[in-house]
Order: sequence, then structure tokens, then C-alpha cells
Amino acid sequence: MSRSPFSDLDRPPLNARALNRALVRPGGLWREIRVVEETGSTNTDLAELARTGVEPGLVLVAEAQTSGRGRLGRTWTAPPRSGLFFSVLLPQEDSATRLGWLPLVAGVAVASALRGFAEVEGVERGRMADASLKWPNDVLIGERKLVGILAQRAEAGVVLGIGLNVSLRPDELPVPTATSLAIEGSPTDRDPLLRAILRELAARHEEFRADRASLRAAYRELCATLGRQVRVELPGDEVLTGTAVDVEEAGRLVVRAADGDHLLSAGDVVHVR
Repeated sequence: MSRSPFSDLDRPPLNARALNRALVRPGGLWREIRVVEETGSTNTDLAELARTGVEPGLVLVAEAQTSGRGRLGRTWTAPPRSGLFFSVLLPQEDSATRLGWLPLVAGVAVASALRGFAEVEGVERGRMADASLKWPNDVLIGERKLVGILAQRAEAGVVLGIGLNVSLRPDELPVPTATSLAIEGSPTDRDPLLRAILRELAARHEEFRADRASLRAAYRELCATLGRQVRVELPGDEVLTGTAVDVEEAGRLVVRAADGDHLLSAGDVVHVR
């Protein structure tokens, strides 16, 4: 028998009807917000829906994911309603460069939404106002990962998946380097937070389409990787060490090493203390 969504009062279910009323507007980016109790992966499901002819603007939210995927093929799971696990279908991009920027756009949107949410809620003890980005699109609180983002091509557009740890306790974290809003002493009401993120994502997506230079400037301002000593684990078991000095126009990280500057489009970045 499936567990009632109201059996854990500390983790109430999302209200799909209220989310649609708040976010779906004529001429807006979002066409429909669907909330399902459980699925393997919202990215996989949304990509399949795109193959059936669903138009961009659909948001698929799962109260629980059993086969969530992150960057570099990593998998993870979390207790039901302990986070925000959702994917959005965005319009197709006309170049690989623009496609590569979408996860960075999402990172700017989520970090900005968290900071704005902290200001609105008057957070004093919480650290949401300190949300920053680790290249390319991990959202951090301090040095701990709060949000993961994954993009993939789909039939009718681009699927962008976002996973945010909301009420996870220390013993529920997937890795010791992760964190959650609850652990950081921040608000854990998922409905207004999801609204804030989707509104910010729509605004940043429009900004990106109109002026990528402006979005790049916003990304650089939020990026905690820049100016840091980094170790980058590259495909093929190669490791690069140096200083992260910039994110160039195509969204690649510029790392200054002993043998010169390297432009990276992929890699697992570690901030060296």
C-alpha cells in the first residue's frame, strides 16, 4: 500500500492546482505544472513526453524520484517530499553554444531565487542569501552542494532537470559534501520556493535569449569558482590544476595552469582549500 502524502506532517505535499494558478499565464513560458507522487526520473519522463509531441513549457515535478540522475551519470535518491525534484521542457536552441549555456542559466536562476527568497522571508539564521555557483551549475551554500542541475536534448526542445535538497537531515544526505535548507536553518516550505525558482528561471531564460552578455555577467558574479585554486577531473582520468580565472562567451571555464590557459567545456571541479 502506498504511503499517504500526509503521513509525514513535516513534509507536506505540493499543491498542483495552486502552482498552476500562480505560474501559468497567457504568453508566459510555463504552460502546465504537473505533480506526480513518484517516478524514476523526471528528466526521462519529460524527454519521453517530448517525443509524443508535448510543447515546451511543461514542468514535471515528482514528490519522490527512485532513479534520479546527476552529472557524469551519477544516480541518487531521497526520501519522498524531502526536496524539489523537477524537470522543465524549454524551447530548442539553434547552436551547441547556446545549448551549453542552458544549465548555467538555470544555475543563475536557482541561486538568484534562493537569495531573493531569503530576503523576502527575512531569513536571519539561514544562509540562503549566500547561495553561489560552482562551475558549471552546482548551487552551493558555503562549500556544500544544495542543488544539482542536468540538461539533455529532447525531441521538441531541451529538458532541464533540477534537484534541490529541502528537508534532508544529515543522516539522509547522499554524500557528506551535500547540504539541505533544513540543515542550513533556512525555510523549508516547498510551494513558495518552487514558485520563486520557476519565475526566476522564466525571467533568466528571457534575459538569455535577449542578451547573453548580461546573463554571463550575472553568472560570473555568482560563481564561487572564479579566483579559486581548482583541481579539475577531466574525461579520460586526466587531472588539471590551476586557477579558475574566467567563464568565457561559450560558457567554458578558463583555468590558468603552469603551461598556460585551458578552456574547459566539461569536468568535475574541486575547490582547493
